[in-house]
Amino acid sequence: MAGPPPASIWDDALKFLFVHQNFPGQFLHLARHLVAMQAHEIVFITEANANVIEGVRKVPYMKPRPASQETHIAARELDAGVRRAEIVAQTARSLKGLGFTPDIVIGHQGWGEMLNLPDVFPDVPTIGYMEFYYQTDRADVIFDPEFPIDPADFPRIRAKNAINHIALNLGVHGVTPTQWQLSTYPDWAQPRIDLLWEGVNLDVCSPDEKARHAPLKIADMTIRRNDALVTYVSRDLEPYRGVHTMIRALPALLRGRKNLKVVMLGGDGVSYGVPAPNGGTWREVFLKEVADQIDPSRIAFPGRIDYETYLALLRRSDAHVYLTYPFVASWSLRESLAAGCAIVGSDTEPVREFITHGRNGLLTSFFDPSDLADSVLRVLEDKKLDQKLRAGARRYAERHLSMDDYLRAYTQKIETLSGGSLLTPEKRPAVQRSVKRRTVNA
Repeated sequence: MAGPPPASIWDDALKFLFVHQNFPGQFLHLARHLVAMQAHEIVFITEANANVIEGVRKVPYMKPRPASQETHIAARELDAGVRRAEIVAQTARSLKGLGFTPDIVIGHQGWGEMLNLPDVFPDVPTIGYMEFYYQTDRADVIFDPEFPIDPADFPRIRAKNAINHIALNLGVHGVTPTQWQLSTYPDWAQPRIDLLWEGVNLDVCSPDEKARHAPLKIADMTIRRNDALVTYVSRDLEPYRGVHTMIRALPALLRGRKNLKVVMLGGDGVSYGVPAPNGGTWREVFLKEVADQIDPSRIAFPGRIDYETYLALLRRSDAHVYLTYPFVASWSLRESLAAGCAIVGSDTEPVREFITHGRNGLLTSFFDPSDLADSVLRVLEDKKLDQKLRAGARRYAERHLSMDDYLRAYTQKIETLSGGSLLTPEKRPAVQRSVKRRTVNA
């Protein structure tokens, strides 16, 4: 890692403390942006992992032991959260003892890590990422009748909100990335949470007309120039992201176009929801249903792939499918819009916030494989519609998903709460040089 800036700059720098159990989490782009300024001190408390951002000082902590089986199942997530809070606070006290007191704390509230930091840094403002508020009467829990939730599990689901409740009552300044996610919070909480739309690097994630019909090899499949490619992306192939609907649509898709091939990206684990029965995977469960109706050589499951290959796949895609429960929207939805994909998405709240039917994508029933297949085949057959949706997707990304706009809004919030300026001293207006800074030596 490069050495610190000269002392004259370092003394005038803002000091940031980030907290997220899986470094860097949602703060990758913000951390890189701050590093690029070459004028601020950035410390990141996290669980031990191999990820590195040049210019960010990682301070790892050991994951706490799991809750005892004697702990009520509804309280186990809170138990884990307060254990993390205790460990992170101990780590923060060590930093304070070494002379580091941040000007602002930024982190994800979901795992409880930041709950005790106001005791360590009582006068330091905190920005907390508020991802989702769990409910038992709407949204994801009662959405899919194929996988009903036992009402006996409702207490555990309600208790998942305990950490956010504590954080909001501690005076955390909440942020969340979509209107839908904000709407899941109770009326009393919403005024305490700002909507900060997350952006995409529009230069990196962009259409490439030369790649649109170029051959592409992925896993054991070669997509040739004249092949129609349908793509689907999820962190894990599971019902929360509609893998059952997508796989059940495969027979109709493959019958509809003889030159059609499908690539379904994602792991076989479980990011959300429940595991597949009998120790298997959801992919295996649903492929077994359609095994005698599909040609497996026309479908690829490459698992998780590197980012460059993923972008190449989006740019080559002839129709991109994105399905989700009423839950948190995936980064892949934003990136497929930025890449100018012709998107067929589920007609669910998180997707409707991004896609207007017929303008920058098509919306289809989450539960209807036939409707999904018909919509995808329509995109493949109707070139005029295809071009309209692609242009609309990219135009939407340019207007609403700019990384520059996201970083500008975030830095304005940081400056407002910290009372400092993110501009380097040599670029700072003279009036801002007189801002008094808090002493940071404990």
